[in-house]
Amino acid sequence: MVVVGALLVGDGFALMLRGVFNFGIVVPCVLGIALMGLAWRWDAVARWRAAQPWRQWLWRAGWAGLIVWLVSVALFFQYMRNDIARLAPKASAGPVPLAIIILGSGSPNCEVSPTLAARLDDGLQQARRFPAAAVVVSGGEDLRGLPCTEASIMGDYLLAHGLAPGRLVSEDRSTSTAENMQFSRQLLVQRGMRTTDPVIVVTSDFHLMRAERIARKAGFASVSGAAAPTPLYIRYNAWLREYFAYISGWLLGEY
Repeated sequence: MVVVGALLVGDGFALMLRGVFNFGIVVPCVLGIALMGLAWRWDAVARWRAAQPWRQWLWRAGWAGLIVWLVSVALFFQYMRNDIARLAPKASAGPVPLAIIILGSGSPNCEVSPTLAARLDDGLQQARRFPAAAVVVSGGEDLRGLPCTEASIMGDYLLAHGLAPGRLVSEDRSTSTAENMQFSRQLLVQRGMRTTDPVIVVTSDFHLMRAERIARKAGFASVSGAAAPTPLYIRYNAWLREYFAYISGWLLGEY
């Protein structure tokens, strides 16, 4: 219990030091602290449980709830894997897109993170495959008040790696996936694109399932997905964050 707790806490703090902070990091960290605290005070907790029958019931219910939650997370991960396998091939087999939309993923310290770099590199591959498509970079200001927009960081990266400036469309107002899609669609319509024209959405593998659904809700009728790999050091934290984001998006009616 102590070892598992220490690993969870260590993972959380290591990612926070990199400037990454979200539910997929905080929840395991809190769980790790709870496990370490429980191991430290195990005898005291055992005495507390033994004092009243209802406390024994509460103890068992708590562990049962944790197990049910972990099973739900595992099932979501499997569901997400299956959906990635279903959606990603459409980018290769689907119709020629009129636009490639690359979604931001956060840019700590106004720099391209490994996760964002993977999305941009995948976007460059799609841009080379479809040289007539406009390339939209979508991401606004960091909510922590950093002096940059994600779209500007993404645009600079693409231009430095050979993208023609005339193809670049910058959407720099969005702060969520729903706004990514809404504002990107507005810019593309202004450029003469119809909402029935095909587009490719480039994002991380874990994010593809939700992004495709939100894109359709925003008015894109023909959407294909390109799944960029998630760096291993943050993969499962990102997947856990997506677990909460998917539930939140459903409750908010984003898709």
